[in-house]
Amino acid sequence: MIHGALKILSGNSNPELALAIANHLGCTLTPCICETFSDGETRVEISDNVRGDDVFVVQSTCAPVNDNLMQLSLMLDALKRASAGRATAVVPYYGYARQDRKVSPRAPISAKLVADFLTVAGMQRVVTVDLHAGQIQGFFNVPVDNLFAAPVMLEYLRKMKGEIVVVSPDAGGVERARAYGKRLNAGMAIVDKRRDTPNQAMAMSLIGDVEGKAAIVIDDIVDTAGTLCAAGDVLLKHGASEVMACITHPVLSGPAIQRISDSAFSRVLVTDTIPLSEEGRNCEKLVVLSVAGLLAKAINNIHTESSVSVLFI
Repeated sequence: MIHGALKILSGNSNPELALAIANHLGCTLTPCICETFSDGETRVEISDNVRGDDVFVVQSTCAPVNDNLMQLSLMLDALKRASAGRATAVVPYYGYARQDRKVSPRAPISAKLVADFLTVAGMQRVVTVDLHAGQIQGFFNVPVDNLFAAPVMLEYLRKMKGEIVVVSPDAGGVERARAYGKRLNAGMAIVDKRRDTPNQAMAMSLIGDVEGKAAIVIDDIVDTAGTLCAAGDVLLKHGASEVMACITHPVLSGPAIQRISDSAFSRVLVTDTIPLSEEGRNCEKLVVLSVAGLLAKAINNIHTESSVSVLFI
């Protein structure tokens, strides 16, 4: 099915990324009002005709998570009521993804609820980057394109000299680290950790050899950075010549930035799926790589009914 003109909308969560995507596509952002009423309710109004158009809404559900989620939902509803041809949610960072299963008897599966919420709002397709767990794609009843930030990271890492080893900070991230190791022709190691309470983790031991090598920790999210920095200390303790990290989503809540500044890491590569705070921008160890080009290619291929799988590694 061929839809109408390509249009890009942006919420307030990451306007810089939306503008960069539009620049890659050679188009301008469709004007949209995203404000807050005096009582705290969200106000959204699309300021241009979108009837029959192929509309992509760029909005990460990062902090303030609930405000940005509500804004995205109202934008999708507005598009539905304005008779847009298709509404695709481009959610570079999908919030609530870590709540993807019942961890206690009476806990919600929030990632599924948010997927249903956005679909009811009017989302007909979703594009995201590095979902916390691949199976979350099954929570949606619409097509999902889960892109990987690896091509952007690998372009940077391939310029490094010397022997490197990729490191998974826990057992759950082994598949991700293995994918990087395969493309870098590098060895792999695993940091064994034990989590006692949410947002706190203790690095216990290292599986693998990092002696005299540049160790690169691979993960999808850095939140409070406790796990990440503990992993860096373990790697340095076991003889790594340099410790780096590649993290797709820089949530960086609480003491995260100060922890990274004080950590063993020489550099922490992140992407712009979430905009950095002023403190984050001033952190010399944080290096931001843009996924705007990757998302622009995906949007173009979806709009032209071309294959999106060519973007996957």
